[in-house]
Amino acid sequence: MGLLNTTPMKTSEEITEIEIDIIENILSHVMDPEIEIDIVNLGLIYELNYDGKTTVDVEMTLSTPACPLSDAIVASVKESIKQKYTDFVVNVKLVFEPRWHAEMITEAGKEMLGM
Repeated sequence: MGLLNTTPMKTSEEITEIEIDIIENILSHVMDPEIEIDIVNLGLIYELNYDGKTTVDVEMTLSTPACPLSDAIVASVKESIKQKYTDFVVNVKLVFEPRWHAEMITEAGKEMLGM
């Protein structure tokens, strides 16, 4: 999907594609409760860094800065990763630049929305 960045935090340990795919698949099951589409296909995940050990940093946005469910979405991101990797530290940073827009929705997301 092109959102994974392992360079800044990469250690001497090799980060496998399987580990990255698992994390990406986990996040693809976190839903935006208002739109009822996952946050990956909505284009809300801007960056994901995995240090190769136990830390995941997620930089993401919301469809609107005033989203009343922002705390619930962030909690879902953290909890979904920690359900699979109980010893992981998950940091989520909400950003609003660049501002989210409908063109960020993936092709699969557009199909889900009937676009």
